[in-house]
Amino acid sequence: MRQWVVSIAILLIVNYVHPTVTLAQNSIKSSANVEMTGAALQAPMVFTADALKAFPSDAIQSFSQTRASAGVSTTSTVRGVQLPALIERVGLTERAKANWKTLLVICTATDGYRAVFTWPELSNTAVGAGVLVVFEQDGSPLAAREGQIALLSTADKRLGARHVRNLQRIELQFLPN
Repeated sequence: MRQWVVSIAILLIVNYVHPTVTLAQNSIKSSANVEMTGAALQAPMVFTADALKAFPSDAIQSFSQTRASAGVSTTSTVRGVQLPALIERVGLTERAKANWKTLLVICTATDGYRAVFTWPELSNTAVGAGVLVVFEQDGSPLAAREGQIALLSTADKRLGARHVRNLQRIELQFLPN
């Protein structure tokens, strides 16, 4: 009980001194759209979940995942646009096409969480087809916890590391010299 009281007191003090520090569930902003930016793109572009749904069917993929907890298994299916198809829709600059091996793709959530890919990884390996900008789960919009748009790398052994909830921005940058 004493530890609980001390923890609450510390949280209140930190929140008083730094008002931007709040409980996680209250501070996470939902993603209504995803912004594509960066010097490697022809122009910045913004996509909503509805715009993602309108992509051609060959650019949209489904992924089913089974989770087990407390002896109960549940399976859910997500649908999303393959990240390479999204990048190709926006278009790479001539410099990016010539220097494609030096491109980083940085996917950022509204809370600052990031997952990073390389363009060669996305465009030249089987991983790319499984990196999805997700807009739907089990035939419905994503749950509030995920935001309207999320990112999932389905080829990873551990899906959580490059699972970005509330995806806000996808930025293409060149590696520094």
